[in-house]
Amino acid sequence: MFFAIGAGPQVVGVGSFDQFPPDVAKLPRLGALLDPDTERILSLRPTLAAIYGSQTDLQSQLARAGIRAYVYRHGGIETIYRTMRELGTVTGRESQAERLVRDLQSRIDAVRTRVRGRTKPQVLLVISRQPGTLREIYVSGGVGFLHELIEIAGGRNVFADVSRESAQPSQETILARAPDMVVEVHAEGMFKTSHVDQEKAVWAPLSSLPAVRNKQVHVLIGQYLVAPGPRLAAAAEMLARTIHPGAFK
Repeated sequence: MFFAIGAGPQVVGVGSFDQFPPDVAKLPRLGALLDPDTERILSLRPTLAAIYGSQTDLQSQLARAGIRAYVYRHGGIETIYRTMRELGTVTGRESQAERLVRDLQSRIDAVRTRVRGRTKPQVLLVISRQPGTLREIYVSGGVGFLHELIEIAGGRNVFADVSRESAQPSQETILARAPDMVVEVHAEGMFKTSHVDQEKAVWAPLSSLPAVRNKQVHVLIGQYLVAPGPRLAAAAEMLARTIHPGAFK
């Protein structure tokens, strides 16, 4: 988000797992959610640190050092827009942030228009599982930006009634929900692109599932698909192309 609103030159350090944009490769790595490198953060003498809401110890350490913290949490799409605008304010990039939000809104509205009026399949959105197996499956619940993206893309989340961002259903529960389509979204590094066909094939034992029976199991790989940030519209477009390929011919 910082880079997308033009504040990239102001960034002096990033998280251990940050990969995008490519500019982050040359910046110091400062730890991650569970292991922030406080000493190194302080050594950079930042005037602002963006940290997650659960990092309360880090927030206290930054306060003692006189460093302002911008505290954020993940949520729905409106939360993403609000975060972008707030980052625009704290970095002096208000107009750039507003332009970014409006561009994302426009592109997402265009996705909605593309799929409007089409039958909405029941979609199981898988966000994690053990590679090569159907163990430890985590799916999107009815809260959060991933759930909202499925709705925008013209699908119906089969776990929309679960008031959490994620759920860990059993195979029996998945069979009972009978999704028309299984869509998996994974960041790079979780599954190899060359293994997509093998990963789709692990669903074969659930042959009574409509999604399996009708060959509607899709495995999508890309950090942009799971990151609540400025590539949100690209994720919406990919999901819509997967759910309603006919809308893009």
